Order: sequence, then structure tokens, then C-alpha cells
Amino acid sequence: MKNDQLRKHLKFTEKHNKRLRKFKEKLALCEDDVFIEKNVKVLRYPQNLTVKAGVVLKEGARICTCNETATIAIGNNTTVGYHTFIFSSEKITIGNDCLIAPFVYLVDSDHQIERDQLINEQANQTSPINIGNDVWIGTGAKILKGVTIGDGAVVAAGAVVSQNIGPYEIFGGVPAKKIGKRK
Repeated sequence: MKNDQLRKHLKFTEKHNKRLRKFKEKLALCEDDVFIEKNVKVLRYPQNLTVKAGVVLKEGARICTCNETATIAIGNNTTVGYHTFIFSSEKITIGNDCLIAPFVYLVDSDHQIERDQLINEQANQTSPINIGNDVWIGTGAKILKGVTIGDGAVVAAGAVVSQNIGPYEIFGGVPAKKIGKRK
């Protein structure tokens, strides 16, 4: 396990180890040293979720593969913040060493909005989300369908991201726009 500020203070109690064992039974892959706080929910198709070593899932996180073919993969040493929602109808991939702050929302689908049909009767439109390595997503950010975020990028708190972000770029705002680059 990496010796970073968060991970050096984690205490793997018997409750945490029991949660890890339970997740290992349900998920497609759940590697060692995964730290799962209480009240983390994996919804619908847990067998379509992979969680690599050193991942931290903070309290209240909701991770949902919404149908039998949808997948989610979370890379090594990534932290998923408090009350973050990750909902996949197709595919969401999160790289290694990412920091996802509290209350972030990732969703790879939305509804069609044709006028001649009720909204709740219209099909979802999906497009995968791909998040590179060493990415920081700030509190309350929303990452929408079809977005690729390059390695080392930063998404500011509260941003709504509907376009791709290049490596080491910093995006913020609603809608999110480039506001800088990591030095």
C-alpha cells in the first residue's frame, strides 16, 4: 500500500476486513488492501465491477452497473470520496492513483428528449467514460457520458464536464472549460 497522507491513517479493523471479504465474494475482482468504509453500496450487477489493490471507498459511495453488460473498473490506489455516485450503463474506467472527492457524480448515460414521446419512455443514450491515471476530481463535480479525462488532469469542484480533458489540463465551471494546466 502506498504511504500517502490518507492511507497511512487507515486502520484495517475486523469490520473492514469482513466488508472486504464480502465484496470479494460479490465482485468480478476485488484485490487486497481495499479499504471499504461502512454504508458503501454496490448495486444491481456487482459481478461487473473490478476494484484493484489499494482502493479506498469512503462512506456512502454508490457504485452501480445498471445492466448485465455494463462495467466499472477502478484502478490501483484510487480513492472514491464520501457519497460519490458512479453509475454505468455501458462502461466507466477509472485509472490508478486518482482522487475522487466527496459528492462527485459519474454517469455514462442520459435520456433522449424527443418532443413526441414521454421522457420516461425514451431510451438511454450511452457512451463510455474513461478517466486516466493521477486524476483529481473535485467535490461536487459531474462527469457526463462520453468524456475522456487524460492522465494528470484536474477537475475543479462543482464542474460539469461534458467534453474531453487532455493530459494535465485543469478544467472548471459550468459547463467546464480549460482554466489552466498543471506545471
